[in-house]
Amino acid sequence: MLGSRKKFDIIIEGGTLLTMVDGEEPLHDVRVIISGDKIQEVSARQDSPLPETNEIINSEDSIILPGLINTHGHSPMTIFRGIADDLPLNSWLYEHIFPAEAKHLNPDTVYWASLLACLEMIASGTTTFVDGYFFADEIIRATDKAGIRALVAQGVLDFPAPGVPDPKKNLDVAFEFLERWINFSDLITPGIFCHSPLTCSAGTLLKAHEISNRFDLPLQIHLSETQEEVKEIKKRAGLRPVFYLDDLGLLNSRLIAAHAIYLNEEEIDILAKRHVKVAHCPESNMKLGLSIPPVVKMLKKGITMGLGTDGCASNNNLDLFGEMDTAAKLAKISDLDPTLLDSRTVLKMATVGGAKVIGLENRLGTIEAGKKADIIIVDTNTPHMTPIYNPYSQLVYSATGGDVRDVIINGRVVYRDRQFTTLDRNDIMARVRRLSRRIGG
Repeated sequence: MLGSRKKFDIIIEGGTLLTMVDGEEPLHDVRVIISGDKIQEVSARQDSPLPETNEIINSEDSIILPGLINTHGHSPMTIFRGIADDLPLNSWLYEHIFPAEAKHLNPDTVYWASLLACLEMIASGTTTFVDGYFFADEIIRATDKAGIRALVAQGVLDFPAPGVPDPKKNLDVAFEFLERWINFSDLITPGIFCHSPLTCSAGTLLKAHEISNRFDLPLQIHLSETQEEVKEIKKRAGLRPVFYLDDLGLLNSRLIAAHAIYLNEEEIDILAKRHVKVAHCPESNMKLGLSIPPVVKMLKKGITMGLGTDGCASNNNLDLFGEMDTAAKLAKISDLDPTLLDSRTVLKMATVGGAKVIGLENRLGTIEAGKKADIIIVDTNTPHMTPIYNPYSQLVYSATGGDVRDVIINGRVVYRDRQFTTLDRNDIMARVRRLSRRIGG
């Protein structure tokens, strides 16, 4: 036990702890001590007096676990929540979303919509998110205000985009974005997001790859999201998308491929061989009428996978608890096997897996001494969370984001007893409502 003479910042007392460390079972009636931005000690609760601390969080009737990590999204798209539902992807994207973005996106819209996304993510237990969009400076400003951890990428397309009317300057804008934010904060990492192999030329992809490597940063891309993408890339390059990117030299451990739905066995093998990371977005895939990715095959091949919500225009919420439930059930129905993608595996995807996707597994994803104090506390004193036999199953199949009671990010309580400490919930929602009237009217 640590000496009681030192004053600690936060002590979490009681409840069931899921450390998510390989081989460790749930710990009951625990004490987690936080000093600064790090976890100092994890132990059974002691009968001895508590060490001196600034704050004690009583976590009786709760499950304590690492903060969830959303590995793919477009946070400002909260402003387009519900604007074009129940449409095929190409119609949804090219006839509705791209025109809406061109007409309505500006720095102010992106800032407030990003703050709304931060509200939603924090309140549902997400402590880190991976983002790719336009006016990314404003996403970072919103993220910094919220106190949430993020990998925020500037979007790149080979046609006019919000904030980048001349596509010839898309990579200049991205490069300047990285230079501007590379050393800004321990919580925020900048990056580049190439929209897809269809919307970015080989030259754009290669240059984005080169810039990302120069800064030693991840590169994001939508990959094999639709059958149309597979057919068009084969038509243009004579190769399926995965082999096309491999031929360009883009496949490596810093590439984060979102969706990865339409893959054959050989593509799965090359993704595994190149250590490419994959973000699985089950609810968005379902809503857009896409197929079920070969998740179990990818995991068996050793591919690192996390869970993502995608944007609110193709999902409508940013609740990773819902994604966990959906991911587990989709895998089972895909192969008609209820044993596939068990709850513990899915929870690992949302925590440890997410940390590995963004290359921060040495800092995030588990609750153990020395790791960053990104921790959430889930209230179990509710009818739908009673009784509890298996906390992993309970979190995946019974819990929702609304069960999150407390959120700690980098040792700072940003959500206490379901109240925000860094953001004005009512002001943000009111501002977004006013902005939405211009869009919907």
